[in-house]
Amino acid sequence: MNEETDQILSEPTRVPLWQRRWARLAIIWGIWTFIGLVFTLQIYLASYRSQHPMPLADAAYVQMIWAYLFALATPLVLWMVSRIPLERENWRKALLHIPISIVLGCLLTALGHVLIWLRWYWPQGKPLTFVSLSNFVINNFTEAIGIYMLIALTGYASSYYRRFREGQVKTLQLEAQLSQAQLVALKMQLHPHFLFNTLHSISALLNKDADAARKMITRLGDFLRLTLENSGSQEVTLRQEMEFLSCYLEIERIRFQDRLVTHVDVAQQTLDAKVPNLILQPIVENAIRHGIAPRSTQGLIEIEAKQRNGRLRIQVRDNGPGLSAHRTSENTFKKGLGLSNTETRLEQLYGPAHSFNLSNNPDGGLIVTLEIPFHLDGVAPNQSEIA
Repeated sequence: MNEETDQILSEPTRVPLWQRRWARLAIIWGIWTFIGLVFTLQIYLASYRSQHPMPLADAAYVQMIWAYLFALATPLVLWMVSRIPLERENWRKALLHIPISIVLGCLLTALGHVLIWLRWYWPQGKPLTFVSLSNFVINNFTEAIGIYMLIALTGYASSYYRRFREGQVKTLQLEAQLSQAQLVALKMQLHPHFLFNTLHSISALLNKDADAARKMITRLGDFLRLTLENSGSQEVTLRQEMEFLSCYLEIERIRFQDRLVTHVDVAQQTLDAKVPNLILQPIVENAIRHGIAPRSTQGLIEIEAKQRNGRLRIQVRDNGPGLSAHRTSENTFKKGLGLSNTETRLEQLYGPAHSFNLSNNPDGGLIVTLEIPFHLDGVAPNQSEIA
């Protein structure tokens, strides 16, 4: 996993504004204020049909009492929801909401009656008796129970939605970690694959040309140094990638001598574009293995890079035999380890925003074409936008 991904996944998750305590309290009071105002207008407008219209201040007092009493009770109900999770295994425990709602409903109804008495009856000298309070509670507490249950259901729905979103975030993080781990594994396969082939070539030269073998070992050291300097990066600039490829081609020129001719045509504006680390070496190695090694005459490898329509297009051509007639279909052509890893890495990094094709050159040989989104350092492509 690269350092950038490690940093992103290790950053503490910021708590959304609506999940902060003071913000949640403000939201609760705002909702109940709105509900109280709606019922105030409803009672006030409905009273015009009667012979004694209710003053707006009286309608507001009654309705806002009940609204703010339930606003005070809502955090308690939500706390009970968090303490009594609604799960299949402990559904019996959720039945505790019934006695809790009855007790809380009676208390809120009694408190509301007291506040109404203070507004209208206490100034007239009418006493607050236990009988009148009990009768009021008995006749009205069921509404409070219904509101309690509605708040509880809303709390459970919010809790399940939050857990669902957290699960989605964790799934995306795990997918990102898995994707990065797969990319690292693919890179680890490429390194020993190339190293094995190069050491095999050095071994073959030791008895034939010791000076060439020593020169190849030196170039191999340069190549490994460059790869180790960027071992933690999934992407490098095309300029760096061409440095790697230059070291590799020098090693192969020592091996094949005059039989290998290369031609590089890389547009200047593409050198700072980002490409997958070590993406060209296995493609060129495949061209050399199948287009140069089997023949005794001179072989040509051409490498071209251009920017076109916001995409970076790289082609590697050889003048070898190309694909035989029964293997021209990409579905029936079995790619080797290098090309298979290359295709998998491109799929992991860019998804449907990339293309990777093998085709026969009309002039003879094989053409490998890859296209990826053109992006510079610090400006990574957005797959969702590209797709």
